[in-house]
Amino acid sequence: MPHHGTPAPTTLGQRFLGKAAVITGASRGIGLAVAQRLAAEGASVLITARHQEQLDEALAALGGNAIALAGHADDPDHRAEVLAAVEHHFGGLDVLVNNAGINPVFGPLETADLDAARKIFEVNILGTLAWTQAVLAHPGLGFRQRRGNVVNVSSVSGDVPAPGLGLYGISKAAVSHLTRTLSMELAPDIRVNAVAPAVVKTTFARALYEGREAEVAAAYPLGRLGEPDDVAAAVAYLACADASWVTGQILTLDGGLRNAGGLG
Repeated sequence: MPHHGTPAPTTLGQRFLGKAAVITGASRGIGLAVAQRLAAEGASVLITARHQEQLDEALAALGGNAIALAGHADDPDHRAEVLAAVEHHFGGLDVLVNNAGINPVFGPLETADLDAARKIFEVNILGTLAWTQAVLAHPGLGFRQRRGNVVNVSSVSGDVPAPGLGLYGISKAAVSHLTRTLSMELAPDIRVNAVAPAVVKTTFARALYEGREAEVAAAYPLGRLGEPDDVAAAVAYLACADASWVTGQILTLDGGLRNAGGLG
């Protein structure tokens, strides 16, 4: 029988002992789960998001060697502040997880608000590139010398059109291609990969399943929606030495949905 519950807990190793990571959009949901997973495996982590109060709550869930700085992902001054803090507190950087993303609109492209589209593309696409550029350009982080890893958060809606999610899906399609392109440009010193989840049970995705979770989950061959820990485990794999021969890949996390003809 298929397992319909949350993932069973696993005994974690220390694959990130002595490593430092930055995770954007990490006050809750997927970003916080990633930060918790990397910290549990030994990493020092700096988390960013827009609101300091939510970040302070997230820090309480992290413990260990963790820092939080509030700011907007598309603000260059915020990026500079974060990376200066990483250099000061951790002495370098090994992992960048570009998780920050927005989706303020829902509906057909025919009537899409172009100002909203610009904001989505600014944060989701250019923000991902800008964080990567900033990390590479910061001499005190030694990202290239430490053979750093970039993991971007894309979406299955970047591969298969999803009703009402046109602008978001277009932005995530760009994130996937950005990932592939950067992986070629930054090899062999830096690996760049992405995860592409389907519906994960977060506040961000609540409108896609709230009040009808069983109905939505029935479309998934594995019989359940994703959990933030599902994504965190995949990010940890891509960012660690276990994946040392993996770059330019978009790892789909969808409980078998696409193979079952879902999304469209």
